[in-house]
Parts: sequence; C-alpha cells; structure tokens
Amino acid sequence: MSDLIHQFIFNSAARTPAAEALVYGAARLDYATLAGAVRKVAHNLLLQGLGRGERVAVYLEKNIENVAAMFGAAAAGATFVPVNPLLRPEQVGYILNDCNVRVLVTSADRLHTLAPVLAECPDLDVVVVTGDASGELPELPAGVAVLAWAALMAAPQSPPMPHRVIDTDMAAILYTSGSTGRPKGVVLSHRNMVAGANSVSTYLENVPQDRILAVLPLSFDYGLSQLTTSFKAGATAVLINHLLARDVVRAVEAERITGLAAVPPLWIQLAGLAWPENCTLRYLTNSGGAMQRPTLDALRRALPGARPFLMYGLTEAFRSTYLPPDELDRRPDSMGKAIPNAEVMVLRPDGTECDANEPGELVHRGALVSLGYWNDPAKTAERFKPFTSKQHGLVLTEMAVWSGDTVRRDEEGFLYFLSRADEMIKTSGYRVSPSEVEEVVYAREHVGEAAAIGVSHPSLGQAIIVIAWPREGSGMTAASLLSACKPHLPAYMWPAKIVIAQERLPRNPNGKIDRKLLSQQYEHTFMGNTE
Repeated sequence: MSDLIHQFIFNSAARTPAAEALVYGAARLDYATLAGAVRKVAHNLLLQGLGRGERVAVYLEKNIENVAAMFGAAAAGATFVPVNPLLRPEQVGYILNDCNVRVLVTSADRLHTLAPVLAECPDLDVVVVTGDASGELPELPAGVAVLAWAALMAAPQSPPMPHRVIDTDMAAILYTSGSTGRPKGVVLSHRNMVAGANSVSTYLENVPQDRILAVLPLSFDYGLSQLTTSFKAGATAVLINHLLARDVVRAVEAERITGLAAVPPLWIQLAGLAWPENCTLRYLTNSGGAMQRPTLDALRRALPGARPFLMYGLTEAFRSTYLPPDELDRRPDSMGKAIPNAEVMVLRPDGTECDANEPGELVHRGALVSLGYWNDPAKTAERFKPFTSKQHGLVLTEMAVWSGDTVRRDEEGFLYFLSRADEMIKTSGYRVSPSEVEEVVYAREHVGEAAAIGVSHPSLGQAIIVIAWPREGSGMTAASLLSACKPHLPAYMWPAKIVIAQERLPRNPNGKIDRKLLSQQYEHTFMGNTE
C-alpha cells in the first residue's frame, strides 16, 4: 500500500531489491540502490534545515540526480518543483521566486546562467550542484550555501526523521502556462499523484516486466507520470534526452522498451520512421493534443503489436479520459471515457448536466483533482469550484476542476473534444501562454504593439505567429525582432513567423487587441507548409 508518492520506490525495493529501476545511459540502478539514493537525499536535505512542505526546485535535464532529488525531497516531507530544462534564466527565476524555493538542485553550467537572477530569490538558502563542481562557480547572493551532489549522497551517522506528512499534503508543484499572465504553479498532493499512477497503470496493465521510456520533460505531469507508473509497478524507467526522433527509435530497440508516451508533434515524426520488425513495444500513449488520423494509421501499420491509448488530460487533474484501443476503429475521433477513479461530467454554465450530444464544459471530480494554484486564490477560484452530490442521504461537497474545454458526450457515454475557451497555444506538445511571448516581445524597445497567436500547423499542432507594430522610425524588421527575442525564450516558444504590421493592431468592442480576428486572418499561413 502506498499513500505517499516516494513509497512506490521503497515498496518496490522491498519486494524486488535487485530489479532494475532506473536507466540513464550506461548507469543502471536497481530498486535497492535507487531507494538508498532517495533516502540519502532526504536525510541530507533535512540536515540543511529543510522544513515540512518547503520547496526544492530541480533544474536539470533528465538524469539520475534529477529523479533522486525529486523523490528525495518528497521523502523528506518537502515539496519538489521540477523546472523545465528548456526554460531561460528569467523564467526559472520567476518560478523560484514565485513558490519561495528554499533549495535548488542544478548543474554547474546551468548555475552560471542562473546566477544573475538568483538575487531576486530571497528564500533561496542552498544550491546543490551536480556533476563536476570542481571548477570556479559564479558568485551567489550572500547567505546562499553551495553543496556538491556528493554531499547529498553521503550517509549521515544519525539520519534525521522525515517530517510527518499525510496523503493530502503537498508533494509537488508543476508550473503550467495559462492563457494570460505568467505560468501558474499547480499544487499536487501525494494523494493526487498516487491516485494518478494507480489509475493509469491499471488501464495500461503495467507489470514489473515493463520497460518505460521517459521521453517527455519531467516538469510535465505527462512526463512525470512515466516515472510514477513505472515505480508503482516495479518496472524499469529509461531516461532519454533525445535530439532527434531517430534517437527514440534507437532507444526503444536497444532498451527493449515496452511502453512509450509522446505528444502529437513527436508522434508525427516517429510515424514516418522505419521501426524494427521485432519491436518490443506493447503500448503507445498520446496526450497533449489530438493525434491526427493519418499519424495514428501510420503508427498502427508500423507497430502492429503496440496498442495505442489516446488520452486527454489537464495538469490540474492529471489525466481525465482515455479511449480503449479496441474502440479505435469504431470511434477514432473520441477522447474515450473517464479513467479509473475519476468522474468526468459535461456541464452547462449553471452546473446542470448536458444532454447527449449537447456541447458543454468538461468538469472533472475525484482524487486526481489538484489542490489549486500556488499562492493564487483568484485563479484557483475561477477553475476549482465546489461540487455537491447526494449519495444515500448524504450531501457531499468536494472541489471539482472546470477545464475550460468544450466537449460533447454521445448516447453511449463517449466524449468528443470541440474547442478551448481560452487563448492557450498548444505547440510541439507544450502549452504556451500568449502573454509569456508578448512580454518578451514588448521588452524590445522598438515594439509599439504586439500580439502572439496560435495557428494550425501540420507538424507542430499550432505554430506561434507574432504580429508586431513598430514604433515610428525604429526600422524594426521581422528578422531583427526574432533575433532579439530568441535569447529570452525557450526554443519551443520561438515564433514560427513574425509579421510587421503597417498600422495599429485591430481592436474588439472592448478596446482590446482583437486576437480572434488576427487568428482568422492568419489561420491558413502554414497550410500545406511543413517548415
């Protein structure tokens, strides 16, 4: 029985200590070794005075240290914050400051880029440096201690007791983009993460013999799920930081992978590659956007032994629905039904349930619904609302999450996605807030007005277009603006196209920039173009 997320590792270590748990390149850890590393991290973090629920941020590529740091923080009774390794220093600094990070785990080279922004993180007390920390490190704010990773791997003579936590306490904060403003920290409890892993591993039928390839960033709930479901089943998680889609195919073959999760843009690339005839994959999963039918058909031809699971989820509630593989031919456009231990409803604005095929908002209730947004009661109140049900004379009230997505349910209970209510851009499997891109664009002195929009793209899902109106006499060009913005944005946020407007951008009746009109004007920009 696991009530806390790190107990998956400890329980698997107790059952099968010699079973392979984690692979990264040539490094191979069995469950006993991984459990020992997690305990050492927990003990040494506690020796640094880490308090219950305090935040430990991990800013690394996928590697052994990343996994041990996250689960070690949880085992100490703290809260881990996985930070996307593609983010720029300014964005990382915002996250560290926003959730009052106490300990940062990062590499020496990443610390050099972060040093200028750490002065704006007053709660930061300790930086743990992984890898070769023998070189000169940057000057850090006064009072910030620096530890080598080896110090966390030392076995203390008198290990301190972890803080007592229960399943409804915080375990992690995952930062996700919203349609407006800066990223929001979604707060996950141990109960959320344990319930999610139990649910997904149930319908994927994960077993100890599975070998699951972790391709996606661990800062995504979908990417982190590859670890939690693997550890729950006592299976093997294989970490990869791939550059090319071909690297994924090679890893699947070399490591005898049985489970592979990806997002639509990556599946498009993988569907066009040659796969080995004796491929060991037994299942594929898709989330982060709809998989197009040609991609799905190509994958099924290339990998006839792999069962595709098409899923829908949102960070605020992990996964919500999945379509059983045996339903693919009957209803390939469906999101399926609710995953185990979740109820997914289609509701009208007044909270009443929609009729069959009537469009409504997808609302999720149950153990997977997160605790809300970190330090943001207003946004939490917008998305997380009380839901009351009557069961055998009891009136039960709990928090449900309103997704913002419009769906319909057919007569047999299968769900179909219709549209999003917000302006979120989904590109390359990432959720990008227009405001995040615009903030960088507006910081360039020659920009008078700007709007970032998402338009359909055959391989990215959506591509980002920025329409910018220059200040008079600036001489700004699309190339110069793109060049000025790139250093301040992760690659997945780079605009695919910048349009220099000849006049002010259009307004809607409220006086705001008319994004809807701009989206309509540029929607077909990349039709038939795969660049």
